[in-house]
Amino acid sequence: MSNMYENAKTWNPFKGCLFNCSYCRPSFQAQAKRQKHNCRLCYDYAPHVHPERLHKIPKAKIVFACGNGDVAFCRPGYLELMLNHAAARPKQDFYFQSKRPSCFEGLTIPDNVILVTTLETNRCVIYRKYVSKTAPDPMERDYQFRQLKHQRKIVTIEPIMEFELEILLRWVVGIKPEAVWIGYNSRPKQVQLPEPTLEKAMLLITRLEEAGIPVHQKTMRERIDHEQRH
Repeated sequence: MSNMYENAKTWNPFKGCLFNCSYCRPSFQAQAKRQKHNCRLCYDYAPHVHPERLHKIPKAKIVFACGNGDVAFCRPGYLELMLNHAAARPKQDFYFQSKRPSCFEGLTIPDNVILVTTLETNRCVIYRKYVSKTAPDPMERDYQFRQLKHQRKIVTIEPIMEFELEILLRWVVGIKPEAVWIGYNSRPKQVQLPEPTLEKAMLLITRLEEAGIPVHQKTMRERIDHEQRH
């Protein structure tokens, strides 16, 4: 199963990423270290393909494609090949996620593919300081995602960071996503991020739901327990 999305299974014909996000180091990159004896490129979390996995698509309603990497680092021809394999499974939904959504421009996206991007915050300065100096900042990501003509989209706000309510709300509502996934940093001992209060995060959820957008909560219970202890 996928740790990112409930009831989803991961399909990894492509793996690796160069954005080097801080919260990926103790999770995805750490998991990759287990592959030292199987694939050196997996161990290094270097972008690379596994074409032998193209036909090994899990039997699940939702398939998270390339959950152990970012397809922005995949050759367009190979990304198109993965999309074609997804199109051949019309009864399944496929999540294709990237922090550089412009990588999907010019490609034919099947109806059963949902494009996903992450918007942890609207504050680009704290994003650069705490998460990544190389990934497109949230403002650029929002713009790229909005420009894509494909209608099926999802936004994930995880790990949620401090934000301006009206700005982030306007961004997400403007994208018109099918759903939003939201949750706090699940590894606070390894990675410290500037986080909003639970009250503020819940207000964002309420406003999104009032706008007609389904919201799936993830690590909110851990956050509640933490705040109650302190």
